[in-house]
Amino acid sequence: MTVPSRTPSTEQMNARKAFYDQIGKQHLAPLWERVSGLVTRSPQPLAVPVHWKYSLVRGHLLHAGSLLSAEEAERRVLIFENPGLPGQSRITGSLFSGLQLLMPGEKAHAHRHTASALRVFLEGSSAYTAVDGERTKMSRGDFVITPCWTWHDHGNDGADPVIWLDGLDVPIVNLFDTSFAEGNETSQIPIARPEHDSEARYSGALLPDGGRSDSLSSPLLNYRYSRARDSLAQMQRNGPVDPCHGVKLRYANPLTGGSVMPTMSAALQLIAAGFRTAPYRSTDSTVFVVIEGKGHSKVGDSSFDWTENDVFVTPSWTLQHHRAESEAVLFSFSDRAAQEKLGIWRERRDASAS
Repeated sequence: MTVPSRTPSTEQMNARKAFYDQIGKQHLAPLWERVSGLVTRSPQPLAVPVHWKYSLVRGHLLHAGSLLSAEEAERRVLIFENPGLPGQSRITGSLFSGLQLLMPGEKAHAHRHTASALRVFLEGSSAYTAVDGERTKMSRGDFVITPCWTWHDHGNDGADPVIWLDGLDVPIVNLFDTSFAEGNETSQIPIARPEHDSEARYSGALLPDGGRSDSLSSPLLNYRYSRARDSLAQMQRNGPVDPCHGVKLRYANPLTGGSVMPTMSAALQLIAAGFRTAPYRSTDSTVFVVIEGKGHSKVGDSSFDWTENDVFVTPSWTLQHHRAESEAVLFSFSDRAAQEKLGIWRERRDASAS
């Protein structure tokens, strides 16, 4: 029995093209021609593995500080722009990130926006951020959150420049066309609560009796690095050590135990000197910031040698493993929280998994 050929003839191809051209004028398209690009067998991120050396970015950022003031810039930030997403102001497909600079005596005026933000303090002293009337001083490694639509401002009361990393869910907000922003006529929001108020209430494994929050974000403003670092060290001594992550802690909302913000997750991990993590992959493209130590990472076909304050990215479902030359602490953030709420987050801990 002869099997009919499935290859369309030239006449059939021409007829199909004419049909596609015709329906295109009514803003229609054939799914059968596009389905392979819409429903892929595995993630196909446009973001690529990339590494930024802090020493180089810092020089450019300080140069920017000599060219324009914080007031002129609104926020003096150099964007980490993923080479796979040129011109889109994204470090991953769903996240924005950059380094922000305040020179001595400068203040970043108050504003608010739909996007949620996080900050990791890297360099300097006497810097603060204020969120909805509570001010917190930032020390190296501190993790500070700015929930959606909260008034916030920053300042540098010291004699040296201060630099921190910003991470925002701007691409997620813009995906839904829900971005709003507002400035404030005053440079700073009036202080309404004493410094360390949220830490006193929520950072000691205790909660205020009857305490509730209408926010989807954590009520704790500043997650102190010193406290988290002590926990990592104790866990390292006590074991066990995770083969894929070393010793890792996820920052949590103390009221719910869930992620600190509804769209973004954050974590801190310690990798012992000489330890090499087992290959791992997950669907959340992840931004890493080196808080301590030096080491090496292989992400897909790319390799990075990193040291303190460097930033690097592991795209979705890209095989990764890390090796610490000296004891290292890595901060990371991603859109895992949003993916988990949607039921689409996935990980693979099998080194041979595809």
